[in-house]
Amino acid sequence: MSSLQLDDFTDLIERPDAAVRRDAEARRERQSVPPGALGRLDELGEWLAAAQSAVPVRPVERPKAVLFAGDHGVAELGVSARPAGGATELVREILEGARPVSVLARRLGVPVRVVDMALDCEPGSLPEDVVRHRVRRGSGRIDVEDALTPEEAEAAFRAGMAVADEEADSGTDLVVLGDVSVGGTTAAGVLVAALCGTDASVVTGRGGVAIDDLTWMRKCAAIRDALRRARPVLGDQLQLLATVGGADLAAITGFLLQSAVRKLPVVLDGVVVAACALVGQRVAFRAPDWWLAAHVSGEPGQAKALDRMALEPLLDHGVRVGEGTGGLLALPLVQAAAALAAELPEAPAKTDEPQETAVE
Repeated sequence: MSSLQLDDFTDLIERPDAAVRRDAEARRERQSVPPGALGRLDELGEWLAAAQSAVPVRPVERPKAVLFAGDHGVAELGVSARPAGGATELVREILEGARPVSVLARRLGVPVRVVDMALDCEPGSLPEDVVRHRVRRGSGRIDVEDALTPEEAEAAFRAGMAVADEEADSGTDLVVLGDVSVGGTTAAGVLVAALCGTDASVVTGRGGVAIDDLTWMRKCAAIRDALRRARPVLGDQLQLLATVGGADLAAITGFLLQSAVRKLPVVLDGVVVAACALVGQRVAFRAPDWWLAAHVSGEPGQAKALDRMALEPLLDHGVRVGEGTGGLLALPLVQAAAALAAELPEAPAKTDEPQETAVE
């Protein structure tokens, strides 16, 4: 029996400080630019202030992109434009600085951390700091078998928690969270459909590299078959991740929940992270208050999950590449909101003294 008690997160996770948020709102009302003139930047600044328990809000100076990586057995069915096992090559390109997330991270001065949970390669082919949390080589084919054993699911979940603790302890003040996977959007679609009680076709998207109609039909069928296996275990979120998730998805869920425990704000990127966040919300209903949706990925499963959590994306630029790219695009907006909230001067106080009138 698992020693991991997910119910504990309900008690451990508190909401961002409401009193501090009210103070931040009051400060905003006193500033020289009228409230509302900066649109959602006002809301972002107040969210950060509450998350930091600080007024004025502190600048976001030590953000990090954290990407959990894994290959999924369901990719063998031809549900992706990339070949099964292809996530390893993506990870190598990220480490070599050749992916969009790498370019943006260099430009923004943001470190990128890749965590291998279930890549389909020999662990010795990647750096030790990438593979040290690996649970297994590839996740199971979720349409016909479990993605993980219960023990592997717990190990992956705990690995995600450990990474969150490492980031919080090292001084990271905001995380851009993403995934690097092949087949991951299929698993994410199953989780969203199961948790939202919807049909497979409603959550089946085209992926980062757009798939054709035949591939979409295979993907939809795989989600439909896996959904039948998911429904009987909906009451146990760890078992759900073991049945139709994967090591990377279990780790992302653990990371999200432990980040909320540690009061570490997280920017969500893409449908895979959104699906894991939806699982996390089932575990602890206050957890989404610590998360920010970066962008619209175009994946219907992401839209469904974010709507269920009442999270409104910051950007909509049609970016589908994943790997934390959309999250990094949103980061300057978050940093701008913090700077404006902290640095705009307050307007001069109005006086109630009556004006002198001229005597004829």
